[in-house]
Amino acid sequence: MKMMSSPRRLHPAAVFFNLIKSLREMIFLFILGFITFREQGFLYFLMVAFFIVILMILFHALAWYRFTYRVEENELRIEYGIFIRRKRYISKNRIQSIDLTAGVIHRIFKLVKVQIETAGSGTEAEGSLSAVTLGEGERLRSELKQRKKSAEEEVEEAEENNDPSFTISFKRLFLAGSTSSSIGIILAFFVVAFSEIEQFIPDEVYSNAIDWVVSLSLILIAAFIVFILIMIWLLGIAGTMIKYGNFTITNRKSELFITRGLLEKKQITIPLNRIQAVGIQESMIRQPLGYAAVFAEVAGGSQEKGEDFSTILFPMIKKTEIAPFLQEILPGYAKLPEVWEPLPKKALKYYLFRSMLPFILLGAAVIWFFPSFIWLAIILFAISFLLGWQRYKDGGFALKGNMLMVKYRVFGKNTMLIYHRRIQAFEKKQHLMHRRENLATMELSIIGKFGAGKHYKLKEMKVSNTDELSDWYSYRGKLNMNKKDNQRGMK
Repeated sequence: MKMMSSPRRLHPAAVFFNLIKSLREMIFLFILGFITFREQGFLYFLMVAFFIVILMILFHALAWYRFTYRVEENELRIEYGIFIRRKRYISKNRIQSIDLTAGVIHRIFKLVKVQIETAGSGTEAEGSLSAVTLGEGERLRSELKQRKKSAEEEVEEAEENNDPSFTISFKRLFLAGSTSSSIGIILAFFVVAFSEIEQFIPDEVYSNAIDWVVSLSLILIAAFIVFILIMIWLLGIAGTMIKYGNFTITNRKSELFITRGLLEKKQITIPLNRIQAVGIQESMIRQPLGYAAVFAEVAGGSQEKGEDFSTILFPMIKKTEIAPFLQEILPGYAKLPEVWEPLPKKALKYYLFRSMLPFILLGAAVIWFFPSFIWLAIILFAISFLLGWQRYKDGGFALKGNMLMVKYRVFGKNTMLIYHRRIQAFEKKQHLMHRRENLATMELSIIGKFGAGKHYKLKEMKVSNTDELSDWYSYRGKLNMNKKDNQRGMK
């Protein structure tokens, strides 16, 4: 049976969406033109800009008319191109995920964007339909995922759907926003934005504002700073709640299905066979509270998908709930160890040195240029010492069958769970000091987002431990395991 065999066009709103995308890509050219011609030739600039926009509208309208798609003979067939006709055929068997995304304007018109990814997808999705109706998107996804089912599978699908699912509560979401790193990102954005806008502020207005701030009392200045920080904190909470609002993750046998977003609703499909590793992240704020975030490293993907470099499986969860969560969502990764192999005591000085060196240099600069702020140098020294100690204390690994678990800290604590078959490369590194003290650094590599490599290091391990893991990863480890199994069988 051939469904949707006749060619179909996107919703006419696709012209508007593509136009907005093109204008967004050209915004810096328009700003540059405005700055260049705002005093002389501004009328000509407006005429040229208007002419360019009209041409873009005509171009996207014609591109919309020439764009068709259909599902035929187990393929999604897309034809597009104004002057040069292009055809793209995507076999059902190659499709890894079909994601539906609905932005604010999409949701007003009850439309969705369909993104189709295959194992070979690069920075762009293999197929993208910028605007179709919600019903059309659901039918298209159902048709492309359809395959011939056995009688037993049909009986199972007829039964009530009991797929395990988890939803984040409002309280957890608020706490996630309160403790997220997005607050620092927003602060940095404001600093950069102000530095760019400052040049457009008239000198008189800028000087009057500075004089007004200087004239305020220290209490008012402190209150103003606190007010700004509170506003940034609230913006961070709002950003997290908008991004992860209505977050739900469901295990549907061969794939994970994630829905999230208040303004832009996303429906993300993650095939289980593309998950390369599972991680647990505990930030410096969340760790004392007993909370963490669970994420996955997924191979492939595209920049159009709009996801971060790691896919969040649950944005805020108690550490005691992680094992039951993984048991339901990813049973193969529910193997959290109780005992870890720690780093040797000889490694402590290396961790302290790397952590303290930048702060020591910064503290020395503070003492040299601002002697009265020596207390700040002491605080920086104490913080760097504690950070180095914590990095050493949190480093370690555990080996459980065909899974390697590594934990380390940069600022937050990370725990990675990686299967043997997912490790693309294993490297052992030693410099002169390491060789003298029988220490080594281990580096693991897996496939990450956009097909790029993802690397994990555990520094200053015992040489015997790195050799053990090297044997486990290599063919030698498999031979040793087979020998041990044969010896057990003979006994």
